[in-house]
Amino acid sequence: MTAPSWTAGVRAGVSDSTGTGLRDCNACAGETQAVQEVRALLADIPDPEIPAISITELGIVREVHADRVVITPTYTGCPATLYIEQSVRAALDGAGFAHVRIETTLSPPWSSDWISDEGREKLRAYGIAPPPKGAGAASLNNDAPAQCPRCGSLNTEELSRFGSTPCKALWRCLACAEPFDRFKCH
Repeated sequence: MTAPSWTAGVRAGVSDSTGTGLRDCNACAGETQAVQEVRALLADIPDPEIPAISITELGIVREVHADRVVITPTYTGCPATLYIEQSVRAALDGAGFAHVRIETTLSPPWSSDWISDEGREKLRAYGIAPPPKGAGAASLNNDAPAQCPRCGSLNTEELSRFGSTPCKALWRCLACAEPFDRFKCH
């Protein structure tokens, strides 16, 4: 059996063998039908603060098992964590998976490297500059210029470390003069 097409190229939140990162769901071909169905349900749950991207594309879903789903918020104090848990619970219950537990873990902490490539493109299309892939801890200060999601210019400046949500900073493009959010690197 092969993984369903919706998983192609998406970080699906399954721990790798070291427990320190994620592996691509294309490696999940041996999953049970139930796990694939749960994964498909989760792929349809939008992030409450950025509805253009799902919680799986954002990398919040860490693991999917027949009896539990493990999620990690984008940061420890994320105000959307409870809402995300409630959305996952509602989706699972509505599809007959009431027995599946939801666990929230903070270790290892979420990393912006867990955002899928598709998720990064969706952020950009939504007007949010995604963090560069592989930036992680090296870019915590967001010192490197952000690429404007509207015109693509790197001639940008940070206006405030605090954007529309705690996980974003407010930037401005000096080329097109448009303000935009930049997803903070973690």
